Amino acid sequence: MGQLPESQSVSETQAGKLRLLDQVRASIRTKHYSPRTEKTYVHWIKRFIYFTGKRHPRELGAAEVGAFLSHLATERNVAAATQNQALSALLFLYAQVLGLDLPWLDGMVRAKRPVRLPVVLSEAEVRALLVELEGTRWLMASLLYGAGLRLRECLKLRVKDVDFSYHQIMVRDGKGGKDRCTMLPQAVVQPLHGHLGKVRRLHRRDLAEGYGEVWLPHALSRKYPRAGFEWGWQFVFPSATRSADPETGVIRRHHVYADTLHRSVKRAAQAAGIVKPVSSHVLRHSFATHLLQHGHDIRTVQELLGHANVETTMIYTHVMNKGGRGVTSPLDRAEQARSAYGATIRAPAAF
Repeated sequence: MGQLPESQSVSETQAGKLRLLDQVRASIRTKHYSPRTEKTYVHWIKRFIYFTGKRHPRELGAAEVGAFLSHLATERNVAAATQNQALSALLFLYAQVLGLDLPWLDGMVRAKRPVRLPVVLSEAEVRALLVELEGTRWLMASLLYGAGLRLRECLKLRVKDVDFSYHQIMVRDGKGGKDRCTMLPQAVVQPLHGHLGKVRRLHRRDLAEGYGEVWLPHALSRKYPRAGFEWGWQFVFPSATRSADPETGVIRRHHVYADTLHRSVKRAAQAAGIVKPVSSHVLRHSFATHLLQHGHDIRTVQELLGHANVETTMIYTHVMNKGGRGVTSPLDRAEQARSAYGATIRAPAAF
């Protein structure tokens, strides 16, 4: 895209605005980023353009980017992770889309994310939560906890990637575009067999009605035109209804909606009387912590989780320690001494 005059803004040429965002989308898809990343980057680039008075990004520089990030932190009060997300989108715009070699890009300081320990359920709490679920939702939640899957990894799971012979699940195109292998819990083998039987009958019905094609990643549908109709490529957890692909208009059966399990897990936690803030991702945290508590090697847990760095996995070693990192409180020692001498321990009066 050529240099725009100083007086020309993005709003003055609708075609120019569309071309810029189309370039962003094309660059993202060329690098095989996820649709969620594309949506997020386009969102922040639009926000940046509107913040700067709809001027073209070529006219802007470090001062405007810094002002935008400061605005997000001070006036919009966004979290550090959100601010870094916006910065990543702008760095992608300038470096990958506009192709500008600007020295200030390397000098942009990312907001420091606060260190927060993940919420982890005890084994008894996990059992109580799973009791409140049934059917497909129980099966999905059991895989999040029993195999350490992320929610989107569970949703995108294909029939061909579940290996009953070796009791393992192959996670394809996980976070960071990486594949990994994790365990298939024995407790879900029989229920999963039964579930897949229902899914196969649903797939056969779709084929009989002239449908049955599933979305394939990385343009595999052009390389293998009939692969999308094959049983092995079908989603393990398909949607109850067929819908049109937003890009091509092809009627397909996608996987279940993410919020379906989110809401079910939250309701189950409330029904089980769990007061911790519970989301579906808490089950993955609990998977890692419980493995470490039972003596499994941290490197093994790292591989099962798909972490690039063991430092990421080590956060669970802090969670698994007892309160105060396993140190006995001096109050407890004092009360133990009082009890040893027969003194009465004072307890608060009942309300």
